[in-house]
Amino acid sequence: MSSNTQWILGFTAAVLMVTMALAIAPQLSANPQQVATAEVKIDNFSFGPATLTVAPGTTVTWVNHDDIPHTVVSTDSIFKSKVLDTDEKFSFTFAKAGSYPYFCSIHPKMTATVVVK
Repeated sequence: MSSNTQWILGFTAAVLMVTMALAIAPQLSANPQQVATAEVKIDNFSFGPATLTVAPGTTVTWVNHDDIPHTVVSTDSIFKSKVLDTDEKFSFTFAKAGSYPYFCSIHPKMTATVVVK
């Protein structure tokens, strides 16, 4: 086999491998690792659900659907939102298993818990 033939075969093989890699790449990126999320609605002076159970690594987002401001404050000072006006959001990612009670500092009777397990 001549060196030109060997070069052409090698080049063809390289082009074929690149073509195959490009064909597979969209399939690999079509299923990225999903990030777990959950939402708590703030409405009518309450957090819903009152107890939310999630896996470690989940990002919880609180959304204020009430007509008045609220906060989201951990009783253990692990997280604390700013004052949330209507339709504003606050998110926190729970890395460790445990029970995380929280309340609204403006309306302390508003309480709930995130359970991570």
